[in-house]
Amino acid sequence: MEHQKHITYISYLKVDELLELQQPLSDGPEHDELLFITIHQVYELWFKQLLHEAATLQESLEAGETHRSLALLGRMRTIMKTCVAQLDILETMTPLQFNSFRARLSSASGFQSAQFRELEAVLGRRDQAGADADKSSGMGMAEHLLPGSPARIRVEQAMLRRSLWDSVLHYFNTKQAIPEDALTRDVTKPWSEHEGVQKVLIELHRADPEASMIGEALVDLDEGFQEWRYRHVKMVERTIGRKPGTGGSSGVGYLSSTLFRPVFPDLWAIRSQF
Repeated sequence: MEHQKHITYISYLKVDELLELQQPLSDGPEHDELLFITIHQVYELWFKQLLHEAATLQESLEAGETHRSLALLGRMRTIMKTCVAQLDILETMTPLQFNSFRARLSSASGFQSAQFRELEAVLGRRDQAGADADKSSGMGMAEHLLPGSPARIRVEQAMLRRSLWDSVLHYFNTKQAIPEDALTRDVTKPWSEHEGVQKVLIELHRADPEASMIGEALVDLDEGFQEWRYRHVKMVERTIGRKPGTGGSSGVGYLSSTLFRPVFPDLWAIRSQF
């Protein structure tokens, strides 16, 4: 019988391989390029974890599991807080320090983060024709993710599945009947506010403590996502002002247009009806 390979901290976490992944391209290299690479690689790890948690959350919601769903929502909200906090570190880099290596980024752009695009799709974003957003904004997926690439396919598949909100509706339906047209809608289309759903949400908030806790936890997550967008916009503006972003994107102009768009609009709409 073979002896089991000895597992160490370094081998289990692949530390040696991990630490080889930060490879600055600037001459010297410039001191701050390592920070820029490290922060963005860590973001990708957190996006991976958020996608992992969201997939399980959808299963849990559709199974009507309140307490597990609350735990998962709490974890996702805490991860979002961590993502926001990382911007504090990135903002220690001045515009001059960033410009010392910015040219090395060439056509690389954060808009090419397939995991973030997938996360947007899981949360409910749906682009026309499954791929073509407003290209004037610099956010057309066809422009930034290669057709047929694994990354592009993952994002498109996410837009074909139920969003997190669709799973939430099925959870609420286990508590009180949600309008049928909301439950059977075409999940490849964007969600629009629904007065019938809002009426049920108000009744559940008043009469069902568990459903109310799920609703408030979803608002927490939504607020956290909006907070991340706002802080990201201000970080970009602080670093490059109104200049175009890397990769030909419109930079702050587009990012600002994404602010104050709730992920779960019905949960915000009912606030004025209590």
